[in-house]
Amino acid sequence: MGRRRAIIIFGPPGAGKGTQAERLLRDFALEHIATGDILREAVANDTPLGRQAKQYMDAGRLVPDEVIIPIVEERMRTVPGDRGFLFDGFPRTVAQADMLFDAARRVGAPVEKVIYLRTPAEVIVTRLASRRICRRCGAVYNLVTKPPKTDGVCDACGGEIYQRADDTEETVRNRLAVYEAQTADVMGFFRARGLVVDIDGGLPADESYPAIAASVGTGS
Repeated sequence: MGRRRAIIIFGPPGAGKGTQAERLLRDFALEHIATGDILREAVANDTPLGRQAKQYMDAGRLVPDEVIIPIVEERMRTVPGDRGFLFDGFPRTVAQADMLFDAARRVGAPVEKVIYLRTPAEVIVTRLASRRICRRCGAVYNLVTKPPKTDGVCDACGGEIYQRADDTEETVRNRLAVYEAQTADVMGFFRARGLVVDIDGGLPADESYPAIAASVGTGS
């Protein structure tokens, strides 16, 4: 049985947030809140907030938090009361966190915990530098842990497997440095409120997930 609450899964690129989020959605009564998808949905549905967002997007500007958070809150209000929410890598700033925490309280789903996938830089570099993606269907492979059966060819559709430009070792290290600088303050915000559950993101996903599930299942 689900309950009204919000969970945040957080960690650097390559920590495995997406993989673990999929498992949490499978095992718990949680609704995935992806801000990009919700923003596009509001624009497509031509809601008042969507129209505000579209003005910024059409002008090539970032949609401000003052528009994004109300759109997220509006979406949360459409979810049945026996379901909670899972945020993946959001909020990214203290300002966003302040606004989101207030919005979550207003819809009766306070942020219950932040699952932080603490992952060594060398593990992330190895993971992302080994990642390959199918140009045709988007299937994701890893040359170390999940290689395609035929080198350079997608198992699912036969498309070409390639390495993203931002998955080279140098670029990955730069991304990690930027991530740490940008998120240090919001992690401090989470920790000051006693919400953070540290998980070893350096472990294989199957080995770290039981601790994540146990944490979400306890509700404390």
